[in-house]
Amino acid sequence: MTMRRILAVATNQATYGTNPHRTGLWIGELVHFHARVRQAGFEVDLVSPAGGQVPLDPRSTGWADKLVREYMTDRAFMSSLDRTTKAADIDPARYAAIFYTGGHGVMWDFPSNAALQQVAREIYENGGVVSSVCHGACGLLNITLSDGSLLVDGRTVTGFSTAEERVATAKKRVPFLLEDELRKRGAHYVRNTIPMTPFATADGRLVTGQNPYSTKAVTAKIIETLHHL
Repeated sequence: MTMRRILAVATNQATYGTNPHRTGLWIGELVHFHARVRQAGFEVDLVSPAGGQVPLDPRSTGWADKLVREYMTDRAFMSSLDRTTKAADIDPARYAAIFYTGGHGVMWDFPSNAALQQVAREIYENGGVVSSVCHGACGLLNITLSDGSLLVDGRTVTGFSTAEERVATAKKRVPFLLEDELRKRGAHYVRNTIPMTPFATADGRLVTGQNPYSTKAVTAKIIETLHHL
């Protein structure tokens, strides 16, 4: 595949639904992906369901590692999070892959966004890669292909597990359990035995990572998959 551009998707949702508890993008998932694919020679464009500002989960900034802290002092990068492109304004033909980042906010604005689903379907049916990490797999739930089948039906995928929702003390705040919803759509859900440890899987051009600690692993699989197209 000659295209060297990847679309990274982030949430616009700053709270757990009507609950005022703050959430948003888990920034490390975007940063570690962004750094690694750029090193591999790909350009990254940011998109969100509604366009505009991407809120940051305050826990993710509090737990920032050295690379994330460096990115957070990069004015150009941080300002790009305030002016993301709206999903409906994206031309899927420009992209070799789409990558759904996580953070609990995505549970409210990824699954029902028809424009995002259309973009992902076209990228996939053009021979590109559809990928996610952590709660980003919420964006995969309702992607329907041109033949009417769900993208995840019969496919091996991972994403934030029910056990990890318990560890994150978020199980009572979330609108659904991602692991359950993936299985309801026919996916073969797999996860690491130990919660909050790196795990990623590739089923053809569908590449997924389990949790924030899986970003490097899933990015490596995305790059490997793109190099074989």
